[in-house]
Amino acid sequence: MKNSVSDHSFYIESDEEEVEVEKEFDKAEENNDGNASDSSDSSADHQQQIKPGSYNTSWPQSYRQSIDLYSSVQSPSIGFLGTPTLSRLGSSFLSSSLTRRHTPETLPTVTKPLLDEQQQQQRRSSHALLPPLPTRRYSIRKDEKPLVAHELPLSCQCSFGQAVLNGINVLCGVGILSTSYAVKEGGWAGLSILFIFAALSFYTGILLRYCLDSAPGLETYPDIGQAAFGNFGRVAISIILYVELYACCIEYIILESDNLSSLFPNANISLGGFELKSQVLFALMTTLAVLPTVWLRDLRVLSYISAGGVIASVLVVLCLFWVGLVDGVGFHNKGTTLNLGTLPVAVGLYGYCYSGHAVFPNIYTSMARPNQFPAVLLTCFGICTLLYAGVAVMGYKMFGESIKSQFTLNLPQDLVATKIAVWTTVVNPFTKYALTMSPVAMCLEELIPSNHSKSYIYSILIRTALVVSTLIVGLSVPFFGLVMSLIGSLLTMLVTLILPCACFLSIVRGKITRLQGALCIIIISVGAVSCSFGTYSALSKIVESLKR
Repeated sequence: MKNSVSDHSFYIESDEEEVEVEKEFDKAEENNDGNASDSSDSSADHQQQIKPGSYNTSWPQSYRQSIDLYSSVQSPSIGFLGTPTLSRLGSSFLSSSLTRRHTPETLPTVTKPLLDEQQQQQRRSSHALLPPLPTRRYSIRKDEKPLVAHELPLSCQCSFGQAVLNGINVLCGVGILSTSYAVKEGGWAGLSILFIFAALSFYTGILLRYCLDSAPGLETYPDIGQAAFGNFGRVAISIILYVELYACCIEYIILESDNLSSLFPNANISLGGFELKSQVLFALMTTLAVLPTVWLRDLRVLSYISAGGVIASVLVVLCLFWVGLVDGVGFHNKGTTLNLGTLPVAVGLYGYCYSGHAVFPNIYTSMARPNQFPAVLLTCFGICTLLYAGVAVMGYKMFGESIKSQFTLNLPQDLVATKIAVWTTVVNPFTKYALTMSPVAMCLEELIPSNHSKSYIYSILIRTALVVSTLIVGLSVPFFGLVMSLIGSLLTMLVTLILPCACFLSIVRGKITRLQGALCIIIISVGAVSCSFGTYSALSKIVESLKR
């Protein structure tokens, strides 16, 4: 294929990808002689091996639906809010169908061919460093039904603006609270790491898109792992993604505990000589508050509300700017240029800011015009990086070396802007906790036999145990910034930098150029070094803090 370079963009569009499906079963009405050639049988047997559903039959099968809800990909009535897939699965509280596997077979209302001709023509290779996609041909036998997968109907797919809002909602999370603290840990020079990670993460997002387009049937990150490394790759990547989501729920517990105790520092309860201090008390109260939401069968309302995370993030940033510019806190601190000793901690904090790759494949496959995905990524990364950098500079200039792991804890408590910022920070995780935990719970519920008489009880026990365990871990390691650095170093580096490049190299194999291979090796090396040093530094700091 020939590629043409635009003078105004660094993207390159390849010729339209051609996937030709010979639908022999449509001709059965005209030719009923039942004769099939050996070649057509051979072609059909080959199709059985590469059919779209073949990537969705291994554990976890619930990934697509659960992440769609978590990311609020689309809704038939409120644009980018919610998703029609899960909203129709039932609305009862603690439904006994909670453990049903949401596979294509159990979701006939949203099934369609994964890549029809119109969609396939829209999907284009969009980066100069990506090789052209191979042309694939396959046929379907007369007696076969059209292959289906859990792709959403074209009429319900996201527009460019909806996809951008989804992407920003995923990228711009609680990490924005700690970028000022990251500047303290790494110094002003360390702020350059934020921009480096933004560029690398954007490129690996493009690689994920190419991996999805490399074969029919690929829809999610685990599907990519299976295409690259077989069932082992699917399971390994799934576990990493679920652990990352679980760790985010731990961060929510710590976040709620820190901010609520800052609002009510004197809150405590004494029970039989045993005193619960404010942080422990609010962590326990938060757990009790979110537990019923995790039991909910229908999470549409939470999905709608949590999609307001973009507004919440912007509001918190505006409150910080207001306190500095209008309320007179000022920007008087110069700070340090470079802190080599704690720079690895900053690396993890900056890395955590770009932990959206688990959702990017879902956003891509939900788009009405998939060829706009690179522009969506560029817009999302550009806006989020500006927000992250703005908060990092403003917060560090305002509070200097006294900045805490969440800048909301530094804001003067008597100011109205502080109240707005803290309460916005407190309310937002309440809506996101259940959505973040649901994919983890659903993957474990898949292990329950579907015909088990007590599957309902086991489902409730699984979800309760997950929530209680996040409370225990949060109380055991109540260090928001250090836990975030650990997640960013150990998990985000794998999901965002290392695995996309490794999967890309495995899928394309010998079809890449030296430059493409060199870039992937460099990104893998950067991710591996950052992962090693950042994880070691974060763990060392956590152990040191626990000994105090």
